[in-house]
Amino acid sequence: MKKFRPQPGFVVQAYRFALDANATQERALRSHCGAARAAYNWAVAWVEASWWQRRAEESYGIPEEALTEWRPWSLPALRKAFNAAKHTDPRFAAWWEDNSKEAYNTGLSNASAAFDNYAKSKQGKRRGRTVGMPRFKSKRKARLACRFTTGTIRADADGRHVTLPRLGTIRTHEPTGKLLARVQAGTARILSATVRHERGRWFVSFQTEVKRDLVPVARPDVAVGIDLGVKTLAVMADSAGEVREIPNPRHLDGALKQLRRTSRAVSRRRGPDRRRGQKPSRRWEKANTARNKVHHRVANLRVDALHKLTSRVAAGYGTVVVEDLNVAGMLRNRRLARQIADAGFAEIRRQLTYKTQRNGCRTVVANRWYPSSKTCSRCGAVKAKLPLHVRTYACDACGLVLDRDANAAHNLAALAAAAVTGTGVAGDLDTPKVSKPRGADQKTRTTRPSRKATAERAGGATLPHQRQTETRDRTQTEALTLW
Repeated sequence: MKKFRPQPGFVVQAYRFALDANATQERALRSHCGAARAAYNWAVAWVEASWWQRRAEESYGIPEEALTEWRPWSLPALRKAFNAAKHTDPRFAAWWEDNSKEAYNTGLSNASAAFDNYAKSKQGKRRGRTVGMPRFKSKRKARLACRFTTGTIRADADGRHVTLPRLGTIRTHEPTGKLLARVQAGTARILSATVRHERGRWFVSFQTEVKRDLVPVARPDVAVGIDLGVKTLAVMADSAGEVREIPNPRHLDGALKQLRRTSRAVSRRRGPDRRRGQKPSRRWEKANTARNKVHHRVANLRVDALHKLTSRVAAGYGTVVVEDLNVAGMLRNRRLARQIADAGFAEIRRQLTYKTQRNGCRTVVANRWYPSSKTCSRCGAVKAKLPLHVRTYACDACGLVLDRDANAAHNLAALAAAAVTGTGVAGDLDTPKVSKPRGADQKTRTTRPSRKATAERAGGATLPHQRQTETRDRTQTEALTLW
C-alpha cells in the first residue's frame, strides 16, 4: 500500500478534541474499540494457524511442497477472509452488525502492520530492536482506539459537535473553530478520524491535509545548542553568546504527597484479584479513579510545559542542535529514573523534530558518543573523566571555568557550523581524536539472540521468501546526523 503524500504546499496535521459523550455514546465508543480488538485477535489466530499446521506436518515428515500453504497477512486478504467468516463464526455472527465496518478494518490493519514488522525484523530489514511475533490483545489491558477512514466524518457547523460513522453526532468539550474555519475556507481537508480513550476521557483526532506557508523564524542566522538535564530542564546557548536556563518544573514531585495519600486509600480497599476471580469493590473503584486523576493531571501539565518550550525554540532559531540521548539506558539508574522520566527528554526531541520542519529551520542531532560535557568550549580540549556530581567545568589547558551544562550547550551550538563547513571545531570529523583511559571510544552493546524455532513457539518458522541473517550493530562513521 502506497504511503499518502500531501500536495505541494500542504502538510498532514492532526486536530485533537476532547469529547463529552453521554452514556449511550460511550457504550457505542467502547463497542467499536472492542470490535477492533476482536478483529485483531481473529487475524492473528487465523494467520498463525497455518504456521502451527506447517510445523506439525513437518514433524510428520511431509515434504515441503506438500505442506499447507501460508495464509497471507496483507490487508486485502485479511478483509476478504474476515468478511467470509463473520457470518458463520459464533464469535461475531450475533453482534458484528452493531458496529461500523471501520472498527473491524482498524483491527485488521493493525494486524497486517504487526506481521509486516515481524517479517522485516526477522529478515534484518527493520531498524531497532527485534520485533516478536504478534500477540493477542487482552480485553483488560488493550488501549481503546478505533479509526474511521470512510463515511460521514466532519466537524459540525456550530463548532461544538463532531459527526462520525455509526456513532452519530457527539458534543466536544472544546470548540472546533480552528479546524472548522480552515475546512470552510478550503485550506484543509479531513482524511480520517481516530477516537481514543486516554487519561480518563475520550478524544477524537482528525488527520487533515492542511495548506501551510513557512513561517520565518525570529533569528534565522542563529544556531542554538540545547543540553537537557535534571537539575535544570534545558540550558540553551546560541551562536550569539546568549545562555538561557529553563528550570525543571518537576510536576511529579509536586504531586507526590497527594499521590501517596490516594494510593494508601486504594490499598485499603478490596481490589481485583484475578487468581481468585475477585472483583473490585465500589469503594476501590472510586479510590482508584481519584488516584488516576492525580496521574492524569501531572501528565497534562508535563505535556503543556514541553509544548510551550519546544514551540518557543522552533520559532526563535534557524538551527537547533540536540543530543541523541539513550533515554532507555538512563532510566536504568534507579537513583535518577523518576526525575528523568518526569522531565520527558524523548518527548522534547520528538516535538522539536516536527516543529522545526514545520517552520523551515534545520535540526542537527549530535552523535550519542560526542563528549559535549567533557570538551572545553574555548580550546577544544577533552577531559578523560568528568563525574556527574562535578557541576563546574574547569579546563586544565586554557583555564576556562564554566557551568557544566552551559559548556555542553556551547559545544552543541558549535556543531551547527561543523555540519555545514566541516571545519575542525569540537566534535567535527577533522578534530584529532583524544585518547580514552580505557582505550575505547564507545561502549559495545550486547546483541540480542535471534528468535529460532522451538517446539513451543510457532514464530520461529521460516517465513516465505525469507533468508534469515544476523543483524549486527551498525558502526557510526559520522560525528552527527542531519534531519
